Order: sequence, then structure tokens, then C-alpha cells
Amino acid sequence: MTEQTNSQFRIETDSMGERQIPSNVYYGIQTLRAIENFAISGIKPLPTYIDAGILIKKATAITNGELKCIPQDISNAIVQAADEVLGGKFRDQFVVDIYQAGAGTSHHMNINEVLANRGLEILGFTKGEYKRLNPNDHVNYGQSTNDVIPTAIRIGGLLALSKTLHPALENAIATLESKAEEFQEIIRSGRTHMQDAVPVRLGENFRAWAQIITEHQNRIYIASGDLMVLGLGGSATGTGLNTHPHYRARVVEVLSEILDMPLTPASHPMAAMQSMGCFVNVSGCLRNLAQDLVKISHDLRLMDSGPKTGLKEIQLPPVQPGSSIMPGKYNPVMAEMTSMVCFQVMGYDNAIVLAGQAGQLELNVMMPLIAYNLIHSIEILGNTIASLTERCIKNISAMPQRCLEYAEGSLALVTALNTHIGYLNAAEVAKESLSTGKSLRQIALEKGLMSEAELEKVLNLEKMSQIVPLVDRD
Repeated sequence: MTEQTNSQFRIETDSMGERQIPSNVYYGIQTLRAIENFAISGIKPLPTYIDAGILIKKATAITNGELKCIPQDISNAIVQAADEVLGGKFRDQFVVDIYQAGAGTSHHMNINEVLANRGLEILGFTKGEYKRLNPNDHVNYGQSTNDVIPTAIRIGGLLALSKTLHPALENAIATLESKAEEFQEIIRSGRTHMQDAVPVRLGENFRAWAQIITEHQNRIYIASGDLMVLGLGGSATGTGLNTHPHYRARVVEVLSEILDMPLTPASHPMAAMQSMGCFVNVSGCLRNLAQDLVKISHDLRLMDSGPKTGLKEIQLPPVQPGSSIMPGKYNPVMAEMTSMVCFQVMGYDNAIVLAGQAGQLELNVMMPLIAYNLIHSIEILGNTIASLTERCIKNISAMPQRCLEYAEGSLALVTALNTHIGYLNAAEVAKESLSTGKSLRQIALEKGLMSEAELEKVLNLEKMSQIVPLVDRD
């Protein structure tokens, strides 16, 4: 209920009493209480998470209007208000800290109140005149925080994946493949245990990274399929209390049409509302991607190290001065940033795992933490990969002569002699080369282990650095 006092405030009433609400805001009394209770981080809900909640409210209003559970004019007003928010209006009205009431009731009511008050204006009424359009009775008809919030996490995750992460991954894979072609003929020394190893093609390094990221993308696609199964319609505990018999199937159908995604109702809404398993699974895939991105970013830094005292097999594009005191210094900042973001994603994943197992009986009250960590992880990973690709990988140049010098000077070339002179003889050749500075070729000739022609054939860097093709025995 509401009572107008003056131009600056209105009075709203909930089950706990009355409060003054600034007349210009679209949120109401329950949001105000949450603002006061949860002055924690200053972090407001992610735009994608807001969109997910608003899209759900649009679908529920359409469905409840069709089923005559709420008057059609109220349904239309809620839908119009939702479209306005999705179009960019009233975004500053979603103000509840991400660390808030368990399950996300405060954020949920924030959405309900904003849509109700804007809907009232559309109908020609004043904000707070809830007898005409009520946040609980109309915007939230047939719903509960307990089925809306897990659905919003699913929709938010799908939106973030489709808009941010997957496009970034596709571009990264294509760029790495392009670099693989560009660098295919450049031979460099392989390194294992940070020590010399047999030679490889620089192009194959980049092709391997493209394959690694492709495999991660496939894992994410598979895991995210579970996000398309919605428990919406389960209401408070999964029984569907206070919903129309056709609501659960129809609301998912409407939401599918709005999003153009193949969403389906959960076969058992109680399970979909209780278990955070699908979020933990997707987060685990993000963590897995992050740990390989750290490895790739560290490889880039090592290969670019120097310029005088490191490997300097590649040149990462300078994007900003690297030191406040050392002139002319450029640092691998895009790779450094990538590692930091990936460490954060790994930390978020750990929190999601802990939150996922912290539910009791019919509800997991840690969902606000899961919502923020999961969607934020997807978006910062996507933005990071996009930036790394455009500002770094796309403009990497190779240092062919430096690569070749390392490859030709590597003691690991002696590996190619194993099958001709035996492992122990090869080890002796390597040790003598290291102690005397003589080449492997020279020592093998001096010892009469192989002829010049044989050595020329065996110590062929072009052949040694090629990947042995996979041949089907059939």
C-alpha cells in the first residue's frame, strides 16, 4: 500500500510497517530495506543478470495474461515496462548489493517493484498505487524467488555465453590458426622442464593452442546445455503452488520465443530449483579454460622474454610504456592481464563450488553469490580473450633467426641419434658437446659413430620438427 505525502516522498507499507520512499525512484519499500541492510560491497547486479530477470518477468506477464491470471491491461503494462528496461531505461533503479538476502529475494523484489511502478505510470497511475498494480500480486503472480532466481542464473549465463564468451573464443581460435599458417616454416627449440628439447615448428605451437581452446569451447557448449532446462513454474518449493495448470509449459515456451533459444521445462522442477549442479559444471569448464589460458599467456611471456637477456623468439606487440623509470621498456601486459583474470575466475569457481553444496532441503540460499560469480566469470573471460586476441595475438611477429639459432644449438638434437648409435652413446656425445663446445655432429664424426651423410640425413631440422602423421592401420 502507499500514501502520497509531498512531492519528495511517498509512504509505502509492507508487512513490517511504513517507510518513506523518494518519489522519483521506481523501486519500493522492500528494496529500500535491502539497501539499508546490505551496504556491503557497493557492487550492483550485473546488467546481464538484470536482463535475465526482466526477460523472465516479461514472459511471465505474457503467459499470465494469456491464461487470464492477471488482467490483460496489467499484463500489457508489465510487458511494456520490461521492454523499456531492456531498451536501456531505469537501469539505475536496480540497486541491491550482490551480497544480500539468501536466494536473492531482495534483488527479485527490486525487479518486481520497478516493473510495478513503471507499469502504474503506463496505466496512468502514480508510483506506489499498488491496489491497481502490485509487485507481488501481479508482477510476481505464480512465481517465487525460489524458481525465478535459478532461472535467471540460467538465462544470464546463456546470454553471457552467447554475447561475450563464444564470439571471443571463435575469434581467438581463428586468429591462432592464422598465426599457425604464418609461422609454420619457423623452427624453434622445444623445451621440456624448461630445458632444451627436440625442435618443433613455431606454427604448431599456435595450432596446438587453437586446438586446446577449441576443446574447451566444446566442453562449455556441452555443459551449458543444462542451463536450458528451467524450473520456472515450480513456485516456492517445486510443487507449482498458485500457478495455472498450463503455466509451467507455456511460460518456458514464451521465454524460448523471446530469446530464440530451445529452452525446456524441467521434468522435475523441485530438482531444478534445489540443485546448483549445472552452475557448478559450467563454472568448472570456465576454470578449466582459465587454467589453460594462464599456461598460454605464460608461454607468450617466456617466448617474448628479453629483448637481450631472454628467449625473444617472438615479439608481442607493444601497447603501452612498460616502466615509470626505465625508458624504452615494453612489457607483455595483455598476457599479464589474462593471467590475473584467469586467477579471479578460478577463485570464483571455488566460491561457486562451496555455495553449490550449501543448500538445505528445498532451497539453496547462496544463489546470489553463484549468480554474480558465474555470469561475471563468463563475461570477464570473454572480454579478456577478445582483448588478448585483438591487442596481442593478432599482431605477434616471429624472430626466425633467433628461433633457428636455439634449435641448431640445442643438445636435445642428440635424441635423433638414439636409434642409430644407442641411448648411452648419444648421452656421451651430448655430455662431451656441453663440456667442450664442439657440435654434436663433430663429436659423432670424431668417434666414428656415424658418417657425414648419415648425420646430414638424421640431423635434419625440417624433418625432425614435423609432426608424425596419424596413419590408420587399416
